[in-house]
Amino acid sequence: MAGLCSRAEQVTNTELAALAAGVSPATIRQWGQRGKLTRYGSPGRAEFDIAELLAVTRRGKG
Repeated sequence: MAGLCSRAEQVTNTELAALAAGVSPATIRQWGQRGKLTRYGSPGRAEFDIAELLAVTRRGKG
């Protein structure tokens, strides 16, 4: 299926997610715990969907 990306190409770690959103890594972890962001990855290695992260940050600024 051309044009589809794998999950690995669409997620980023907590630190980069925080940098992209302009918040602290602790805020990203809180958003994941509260269900504001979907947490992917394995125990000890959280990853967050980039498109979802951008949508959440746009909602907060609008």
